[in-house]
Amino acid sequence: QVQLVESGGGLVQTEGSLRLSCAASGRTSSISAMGWFRQAPGKEREFVAALGWRTRTTLYADLVKGRFTISRDNAKNTVYLQMSSLKPEDTAVYYCAASTRGYYTFSIHRKPEQYDYWGQGTQVTVSS
Repeated sequence: QVQLVESGGGLVQTEGSLRLSCAASGRTSSISAMGWFRQAPGKEREFVAALGWRTRTTLYADLVKGRFTISRDNAKNTVYLQMSSLKPEDTAVYYCAASTRGYYTFSIHRKPEQYDYWGQGTQVTVSS
């Protein structure tokens, strides 16, 4: 089992920045990748970014590329999502997720079905 706890959400103005954290505990040695997803009211959950746990390969949704950065702190087993140049359309509940599955191509981590464990979510609100 892997437990995930997100933090760092809040209210920020347009063009502001925010950093989300996701602390992993439990069987972290089984993790192959971590991802961030978000879900706005009335919309489906959508992919934001992913990071290979050992390879450090990164993947971003086109909507956030160049504005968001996913990274990892090895010592703390924590994954971060640094968000800059935030827009009102970035408002959503942000979820981190952990995958323990193998893969042939890293792009599969755009799909929520690839992930086994999910955090509780943290609200990000960008005011205009």
